[in-house]
Amino acid sequence: MPMRHLNAIATLLIMFFTLLILSFTGILEFPSASTSLPHHDSSSSSSDAVSSDPFGDVLVAFRKWDSEVGCARFRESRKASIRGNVSSGALQDSDGSGCGELKMDHVRVLVKGWTWVPDNLENLYSCRCGMTCLWSKSPVLSDSPDALLFETTTPPLQRRVGEPLRVYMDLEAGRKRSGREDIFISYHAKDDVQTTYAGALFHNNRNYHISAHKTICLSRRDRLAKSLLDLIPHHSFGKCLNNVGGLNSALSMYPECVSESNAAEPKWYDHLHCAMSHYKFVLAVENTATESYVTEKLFYALDSGSVPIYFGAPNVQDFVPPNSVIDGSKFASMKELAAYVKRLGDDPVAYSEYHAWRRCGVVGNYGRTRAVSLDTLPCRLCEEVSRRGGKNAGV
Repeated sequence: MPMRHLNAIATLLIMFFTLLILSFTGILEFPSASTSLPHHDSSSSSSDAVSSDPFGDVLVAFRKWDSEVGCARFRESRKASIRGNVSSGALQDSDGSGCGELKMDHVRVLVKGWTWVPDNLENLYSCRCGMTCLWSKSPVLSDSPDALLFETTTPPLQRRVGEPLRVYMDLEAGRKRSGREDIFISYHAKDDVQTTYAGALFHNNRNYHISAHKTICLSRRDRLAKSLLDLIPHHSFGKCLNNVGGLNSALSMYPECVSESNAAEPKWYDHLHCAMSHYKFVLAVENTATESYVTEKLFYALDSGSVPIYFGAPNVQDFVPPNSVIDGSKFASMKELAAYVKRLGDDPVAYSEYHAWRRCGVVGNYGRTRAVSLDTLPCRLCEEVSRRGGKNAGV
């Protein structure tokens, strides 16, 4: 989608993608700030001094950044990030162990119960080391499985040698083992198989969750969002804190997004990604601030082309590209955060610095985050089953 003239600043994703969009354009006048941008440290390639130069065309801002900073200086200042260093061991190695540890060349997984597992994961995969992986919800196609995957139901209490390995997945913040599984899948690197919320499959499966559940407005998130939104003009789509005249007002605001939707009767959430691409910033608030619990709320905002303002996992920087996310928890107050966002929105060079990773091809940790996402789960789980010997694994 071509970059459009942007007339607003931010979006808040609440449960199942309720949006709050902070809107301010180059037309609006904000008090000038005498302090420099707090997140531009001495290693930043752009100037710490912030000039007031309100802009509504991001392409013009990018051109200015290209001429004043450029990719060569950005890469030089982000050498460590380019290598994708993860300071806290937050991500597993997607390549796993050596091929010599694999005991099976074909693994069959039967999915028994699910909510987070989309139908389009079903396939026969060609994995590393010449191994193949059949992932299916059909007991006919996978009639002799090497592993059973449970998510909404609890695995059997006991397993004998010769029976499929029991796999249990919990992607919620609390991530509790069932106590009956042989292999545990969750979002943390300490678990048997890690699965992040990054990747395309969470995007493809988004509308399934919206149609199946009503939008949930949580008081903690609403209070946090409102404390910032009271300081900045904004749009709010969805059920929570709506201020645009109804749930589907975005359909008339961005008709070109409706034309891109395949839905017979499109709703506001059917073109969420397109609508978000019109805004400079996106405010993504997690259910809880838990280590490594970085959900699709952030990644969907990031992938739309906006700059996320994030409240959630304290180690969020381990999962995202360098200089791509504003961590709201690092500010002393909402007033300080709001002032920073306003100044950033008035400085085309400083704002463009948050897009430099994308323009210069510097993915950093984000490459590893996507490499262990739901998109790659089938092969990575099958490799773990193969290493353990499948049905021949001991008990």
